[in-house]
Parts: sequence; structure tokens; C-alpha cells
Amino acid sequence: MSTATPTTDPESISAKPNLLPLVREARTPAASILRQTFQCLVVVVLATASYFVISRFFLQSVKVVGRSMVPTLCDSQHYLLNRWIYRVHPPRHSDIVVLVDPGDNGFSVKRVVATPGDSIYLKDGGVYVNGCKLDEPYLAAGTPTFTDSKYRDQLTLCGKDQFFVLGDNRLNSIDSRVYGPVSRRNILGPLIW
Repeated sequence: MSTATPTTDPESISAKPNLLPLVREARTPAASILRQTFQCLVVVVLATASYFVISRFFLQSVKVVGRSMVPTLCDSQHYLLNRWIYRVHPPRHSDIVVLVDPGDNGFSVKRVVATPGDSIYLKDGGVYVNGCKLDEPYLAAGTPTFTDSKYRDQLTLCGKDQFFVLGDNRLNSIDSRVYGPVSRRNILGPLIW
């Protein structure tokens, strides 16, 4: 039984050129460290750029703060905000959206109940969209929706690119009853839950 042993004889190595390993040019340690540092820097820059592009234009993590959407969404829960879908189609009835609050320029989570061209009539605790009582299965039975004014009734018309939004916790929500319809440019996107 014979076993192969490595040889150090230069003539035997040169006799078999196809068995020679590729010889690389020797690098200095400083050049190697510089190259690795550059590669790490490129990875960090690409990762950071990817994060900002994805969170600005596609998906963003959001935390619900407050009780205006109870019982649908609870305080301190985390969701994803879909920032690109409204580039494809406009907000729709019953979408739960994140918007820039016209009252304080903070972020709010509300439900779209009316879209451009719709009329909203709040009367006797009910919500009427285009003359029909709004079916709201996401609310507890008997939950009233009162106006936020000294008047019992409130009629609002949504103009071009305007949306009427309400919080699901109608007795504890500052929404379109207070600040009126919201402009489309203030709506960032729907929640994914």
C-alpha cells in the first residue's frame, strides 16, 4: 500500500505544471486591512441605504399610541405601514390608515369612512354616507357617533382628494369630526395587520 507524500523537490513540481496551485501576489498586511475596511464600509452604506429606501417607500414599522382605535387596535401594539400601495390605488372605504394629523402634525391611525365626492351626515349617533346608514361591524353594537360641536347633526362633503376618517373608539377619538376631511397627501398608507 503506498501513500502519496507531499514533495518539496522543485523539479518534480515543475514537471507537473497543471497541478500547481494558483500563485497569488503577496499582499502586505496594510493593503489587506484597507481592502477589508473598504468592503465593510460598502456593506454598511448599502444596508443603510436599503433600510431608508424600504422604510420610506415600501414598509415601515409603526406603534399605535393611544386608544382612539380600540377595540380594533390596542395601545402599544406594533404593525406595518404599507407606504407604496396608495401609489397604485387611492384609499378605500374601511381602510385603517396612518395619517399626518391636521391638528398637531403628529401621526394618527384612523379608519376611512368616506372618500372624495361622498357626503357624511352624523345624526342621532349614526353615520350616514351618501344618505345610507353606514354598516360598522368593527364597532360594538350600539356604539354612537356624536358630532364634536354644539349641534346634534353634522353634514360634511368630501371634496377632491379629501377623505373623512374616524377612530373606532368614537367616544375617545379626535378625527374628521373635529378637523374635517383629510387631504390625500396627509395619508401615508394603510396598516398591515
